Amino acid sequence: DPSTALRGGRAMLRLGLSRQGDVDEALVDKYYPILLEAYGANLSAQTVFFDGALEAVRILRDRGDRVAICTNKPAGLAEQLMRDLQARDLFHALIGADTLPVRKPDPAPYIAAVERAGGQVARSCMIGDTLTDHSTARAVGVPSILVDFGPGDEDVHALNPDAILSHFADLPDMVVELLP
Repeated sequence: DPSTALRGGRAMLRLGLSRQGDVDEALVDKYYPILLEAYGANLSAQTVFFDGALEAVRILRDRGDRVAICTNKPAGLAEQLMRDLQARDLFHALIGADTLPVRKPDPAPYIAAVERAGGQVARSCMIGDTLTDHSTARAVGVPSILVDFGPGDEDVHALNPDAILSHFADLPDMVVELLP
């Protein structure tokens, strides 16, 4: 179930354990490090960027915009993934689930990502694909751009983001429209 995977390793373990019987949180805690180790060993094996994503990041950077990653994936794994895909240098900052004591949708990780990238929170926007990303943007008070082609099964249109992105080629102009 892709929607379970988007909620993270612990959610995947809970689903698997529920199929075996009762979910025991002690077992979730026990197996979580093992899951992360296996995940890290195969992190980029089948991972590719969406069409146009890196080009959009390059366009944003080339015109002077700051770009950052704010993810609920553990920071070390996110850093490794971006290095494996030879894209880490395109981003000014990366904040993971364990960078701060809180994670999205708490506003602190987003604010830290923008600030570490050298940007201004008041002149920033969230680009994402989940309710968590949209909720983070709302908690911070910044525009929310949600892609309608992400791996999840959420109806992003129903979340009423400030903009819907159907192809990354449209992102640079969309950012200008939302942040004049």
